[in-house]
Amino acid sequence: MRDLVATWMRAAERIVVLTGAGISAESGIPVFRGADGLWRRYRPEELATPEAFRERPSLVWEWYLWRRARIAEARPNAGHDALARLARRRPGVTLLTQNVDGLHQRAGTERPVELHGNLWRVRCAAGCGMSVLDAHDRPPRAELRCACGAWLRPGVVWFGEQLPADAVAAAIEAMEQANLVLVVGTSSVVYPVAALPAMAARRGARVVEVNVEDTPLTGAADAVLRGPAAAVLPALEEAL
Repeated sequence: MRDLVATWMRAAERIVVLTGAGISAESGIPVFRGADGLWRRYRPEELATPEAFRERPSLVWEWYLWRRARIAEARPNAGHDALARLARRRPGVTLLTQNVDGLHQRAGTERPVELHGNLWRVRCAAGCGMSVLDAHDRPPRAELRCACGAWLRPGVVWFGEQLPADAVAAAIEAMEQANLVLVVGTSSVVYPVAALPAMAARRGARVVEVNVEDTPLTGAADAVLRGPAAAVLPALEEAL
């Protein structure tokens, strides 16, 4: 199956890669909805909301700074590295990610489409236009207020919020032009992102799933490469 997928990739002019939490989990970052997702007595779903931020911004920031500290200790894995090399070596490769950890960029992927934002970006919660990307290897952010006086907020998409319009537009355009779509480490249950591979398939693109377990996408995929991304993707790269 690996060799067949490699043949499809060699023939494809435009490849779209869609990554999810699974590839980051292989770098030691807990899956958002996993059993180890508890922080103090709170569930992520209780804190990653506009309502929680309005009511208890200091608590929400405490959680996000804790997450930042854990992610800063992580390193891109062989799956991240293989995708970065693929994007550098092949024209027409677009990487879409649901992850907010910045590991794709640290692996060398330039300008991935961040569908759920970036944990290291902060912006003014009042919408004054202030936006900055913090470095993962700098001391923890101490200033949580904007120059305008409002709270700063993490530049991620919270429950109940719309995905960034520019990211959605870029993702749709990529899927409409794709010849092949690699879906890597995503549960394929979070919409509207989960609908993107089907959009490409309707236009004739082949869809390949890379995952350690079955997902709702498995039955509709043209090929399934079962295993961790850190093993499957470098092996696939070797077959190209």
